[in-house]
Amino acid sequence: MSALTVDHEPHEGWDDLVRAWEQTDAPEGYKVEIIEGIITVSPAPSWDHNSTAYSLLLLLAAVIPADWKVFQTQEAAVPGRMGLYIPDLMVAAEEDRPAPGDLFHAGRAKLVVEITSRGNANHDRVAKLHGYAQAGVPLYLLLDAWHSGRPTATLYGEPEGGTYRMLQSVEYGGKVTLPPPFDLTIDTTEFPVS
Repeated sequence: MSALTVDHEPHEGWDDLVRAWEQTDAPEGYKVEIIEGIITVSPAPSWDHNSTAYSLLLLLAAVIPADWKVFQTQEAAVPGRMGLYIPDLMVAAEEDRPAPGDLFHAGRAKLVVEITSRGNANHDRVAKLHGYAQAGVPLYLLLDAWHSGRPTATLYGEPEGGTYRMLQSVEYGGKVTLPPPFDLTIDTTEFPVS
């Protein structure tokens, strides 16, 4: 894994890429993202995927401060990696709301969660892992139901130089603990695997 510098400046062509992303006409429910400079369109997530996201949303909503929110469709821009992601869940403070017409910079998020799908698991494991680290997102929770036949929950944190430190990794059935300010233990036993 190579170290990446934290770069919040957009690369050449970023504005054109974002404009093309904004104009992409995808079927309802599909997710349109920019991953390493390529506009990708993913089908709507499965029932199990959504069920996991909903369970986790309820847990997070119960522990976050009143002026924080849990989002399911908020973009997270990582211009330095030519990325514009739509995390499965993202926690952000109201004070970090972007100005009208601006994109939300991923580095303002308190936590991002990606739940892998069979067709795009590698994006979450590699491209987004590096992107969120480069942006400086303090915590990245990867729920990987497709990890080598052993569903795994991995918590990354302490981004430095564009890379994360792995804070905890458990197979489904184990528990992952989010550090302060969340102070939340997540029991993965209930997360479905399809």
